[in-house]
Amino acid sequence: MKTADGHEFATRCIHAGIAPDPVTGAIMTPIFQTSTFAQESPAQHKGFEYSRTGNPTRKVLEESLASLEHAQFGYAFSSGCAATTLIMLSLNPGDHVIAFNDLYGGTRRLFEKVFHKFGITFSFVDLTDSSQLSRALTKSTKMIWLESPSNPLLKLVDIEAIAKAASAFNIQLVVDNTFATPALQNPLLLGAHLVVHSTTKYIGGHSDVVGGAVLTNDTDWAEKIAYLSNAIGGVPSPMDCFLVLRGIKTLHLRMEKHCENALFIAKRLSDHKAISRVIYPGLTNHPQFDLGQRQMKASSGIVSFVVTGGLEKAKRVCAKTKLFACAESLGGVESLIEHPASMTHASIRPEDRLKIGIDDALIRISVGIEDGGDLWRDLEQAIESP
Repeated sequence: MKTADGHEFATRCIHAGIAPDPVTGAIMTPIFQTSTFAQESPAQHKGFEYSRTGNPTRKVLEESLASLEHAQFGYAFSSGCAATTLIMLSLNPGDHVIAFNDLYGGTRRLFEKVFHKFGITFSFVDLTDSSQLSRALTKSTKMIWLESPSNPLLKLVDIEAIAKAASAFNIQLVVDNTFATPALQNPLLLGAHLVVHSTTKYIGGHSDVVGGAVLTNDTDWAEKIAYLSNAIGGVPSPMDCFLVLRGIKTLHLRMEKHCENALFIAKRLSDHKAISRVIYPGLTNHPQFDLGQRQMKASSGIVSFVVTGGLEKAKRVCAKTKLFACAESLGGVESLIEHPASMTHASIRPEDRLKIGIDDALIRISVGIEDGGDLWRDLEQAIESP
C-alpha cells in the first residue's frame, strides 16, 4: 500500500490513497455497496472477489490511513475492539502480554474476561516507570500493549524507550494511538510494530460511525492480519468506510481546534476552587509534560479532572451540562462529558480502578470544536450548580 509520499499531513488527509473514480470522474470515493464481484472466468478477477476479503471503498480508506501513520500496510475493521480482537487472535495459549494499567475499559475487558479464558495471560503495569517493564517480563512474554495518552488518566509513555526494550527482547509493541491520532503522534516512527485506532473517535470525527484500524510496516504482520481479517470477517461496511474517509479530510483542522479548546478549558479548570485536580498533558504540571512536548505535536482534546464533593457531585456535574452531552465515546466535533467509574470503566473492578487512580469523583471530557468561551461557561455553571 502507499506510504507517506513527501506531502505534508494536511495534504495527505485530503489526497492520500484517493483519486477520481476512473469510470465516472467522481471526486469522492464511490460507495461500492456490493457483497461480491463478477469474475471474467474462475479465479480471474479485477482485484476483488468478495467484500469480506476486500472492497474498493475499504481499500481507499486503508491506503489513506496507512499514509497518515507512515505505514506500508493498513487494515480497516468494524470497530476498535474488532481490531484489538484480531491482534489478540494472533497469539497462542500460554503467551503473555504486558499491558499498560491505564487502558480503555473495553480493551481491559477483552483482555481479562475474554482472552484470559483461552490461556493468554496479562500483566497490567505502570509503563510510565520503565523499571516495571523489566520486572514484568517472562519467558512467555510476546507482546506489550499501551495507550499514550492513556484513557482516562492521560498518562504518557515513552514509546521510543519501550520500543527499544521490546526489540531487545524480540517482543512486539502495539500502541493504541486513538487519543493522539496521526495528526499529533506517529508511533511507527518511534519504533512500534503495530498501531491501533478506534476510527470511531477523532479520525471519523462526527459521532456517526464505528470503526477501527491496524497499521504496520512489518510484512509478516501484514500477511497475518490480512489472513485473519478475511478468516474472521470483522470488517467495516462500504458506507462506514466512506464516512471515515469523509472525516479524515478535515482531521488536521479539527485536531487544531480540539487542542486549542482543550488547553483553554484545562487552564480554566485549574483555577477553579471546586476542582481538586486537572489532568492534561499540555499543562506544565503534568508529570510527563516534557515527554509530551518531545513526543507529540500537541496534547489532544481530552481533559480529565476531579471535582470536590465526591461521587454524587461528579454525577451531578455530568447531568447539569447543556453543551457537553453526557455520553460515552469521544473525538467528535461536539463536546462530551462522562463519569469513567460508572460509564466507560465500569467493567473494571472498583479496587483495580482505585489502584490505577480512577477516583469516583473523576470526570472525563472530550472537548469539541465549539466556541471555547461557550464551553467554559457551560462547564462552570454545571460545576457551581448545587
